[in-house]
Amino acid sequence: MQELRVGLVGYGGAGRGIHARLLREAGQRVTAVVTRSRAEQVEQDWPGAAVVPDVASLLEHAADLDLVVVASPTGEHVAHVNAALDAGLHVLVDKPLATSAADAQALADRADGRLTVFQNRRWDSEQLTLLGLLASGELGTVHRFERRWERFRPVPQDRWKENDPESGGLLLDLGAHLVDSAVQLFGPVEQVYAELHARKTPAVDDVFLALVHAGGVVSHLQAGGIVGAPGPRTRVLGDGGAYLVTSFEGEPTPFAALDDAYEETRRPGEPVHEGWLVRGTDRTPVPRAPGGHVDLYRAVVRWVLDGGPPPVDPADAARTARVLDAAVVSAAERRVVPLP
Repeated sequence: MQELRVGLVGYGGAGRGIHARLLREAGQRVTAVVTRSRAEQVEQDWPGAAVVPDVASLLEHAADLDLVVVASPTGEHVAHVNAALDAGLHVLVDKPLATSAADAQALADRADGRLTVFQNRRWDSEQLTLLGLLASGELGTVHRFERRWERFRPVPQDRWKENDPESGGLLLDLGAHLVDSAVQLFGPVEQVYAELHARKTPAVDDVFLALVHAGGVVSHLQAGGIVGAPGPRTRVLGDGGAYLVTSFEGEPTPFAALDDAYEETRRPGEPVHEGWLVRGTDRTPVPRAPGGHVDLYRAVVRWVLDGGPPPVDPADAARTARVLDAAVVSAAERRVVPLP
């Protein structure tokens, strides 16, 4: 695969911990990084890459770049994406696209095919496996989708995500993933009910969303930072059975015992499983679908080099932002909010 010249905006937990790692795995080259405090890390990871203090300095050399990856704090996304688009570059921006639906829609409207959004959870093995299971029809007619992103952090981290009530918090962070996943699976949202709380941090750290999709499926989506007993990661209920994913990315949960017992007895050659097809007391392991987050970056490379539609349409991110905006209204006014 051909190597792109990538400018990376931000080199913190997202920039270095996620994007730089996946770019390397995809065989790509970071040639410039915007950071004020991590020059030594950049030199260690990408010898010879330029280190610049701000986006304006990065874009002075736009002719030497093929792609800009925006991994700055969410409140800076609009300014950084607009600047990179103005410079004529392709842009991948971390989710959420913006802090409001109006700003997200404005970016989507002006993107001209050069903007995509890092909704990497579309490439999670659990999401890919569930898409295949739904296509098989084994669950029958689905009426309920549940997904939880729950952790137990009684002492919260001290970062902008926890401390900024405007652009931080779990609604914008994990909520953007949860809503995008639900819409990918079950289609547009017609109404939103939400309960939002800031229990241990200035920003929202306790999220419950109830979405009604146009096809009738109801999604219950939860994210929390002080959940001592995290629930099962995913549960999908249909008239033909249920799909259950007990745990996620190593987060401790009492339900992981089901997976541990299976793995201890799995014979050589039996597939690695990604959840369970459950019918009462009958439980069958569901083989894990192939794929992973690096596939998003491989799709980005093809998009930049060959054209065509972006891997994630920014219009999808704008629709997600409308759901998140409605959630804020619902929680404040304690009512169901319809979406046009």
